[in-house]
Amino acid sequence: AIAEAKPGGDAVEWVAADASATGLPDASFDTAVSNMGIIFVEPAAMVAEVARLLKPAGTLGFSTWVKAGDNPFFTPVVEVLGQPEPGPYSPDQWGVPELIHERLDPDFADVAIDSGTLTWRFGSVDDAVRFVTDESPMHVTTLTYLDDETRSRLIAAFTAAFTAHESSDGTVAFDAPYAVITARRR
Repeated sequence: AIAEAKPGGDAVEWVAADASATGLPDASFDTAVSNMGIIFVEPAAMVAEVARLLKPAGTLGFSTWVKAGDNPFFTPVVEVLGQPEPGPYSPDQWGVPELIHERLDPDFADVAIDSGTLTWRFGSVDDAVRFVTDESPMHVTTLTYLDDETRSRLIAAFTAAFTAHESSDGTVAFDAPYAVITARRR
């Protein structure tokens, strides 16, 4: 609604598509941007599709989480459900510079990886738990598929993980490393 109120804002067409096979025309975009999204798509097909969609010298930019040892959003999942089955790819791999270059260099130049840290802040442990149970799409989806007993155990594990990051004033804060990757289509 906000974009539509701006001059030219009604000219934007939103299309929902698989990032590995959009069906959109070749070389039809100057820029492709994703915020923590395309990292979940099979990498070879996704990179090929983005390369196909971008005009020569077009820009790719996306963000990815970088695996950290202590991650209150992930550690409880592993504690309760176990390690994920190894697969051919993982979103965490986009945080590994060598793999980023291996995947992007054939079709992209000027690959740049800018690292940073996001400090997650919540007003309380309850607020942090509410985020994973009601707002975070990945966590909400996971919780939906669990039986009541396992769901309760996972919520208790999240509560314990967030409590470990609770300050004396009751707030919760912890760091999460990320990277922003940019590249230019060859």
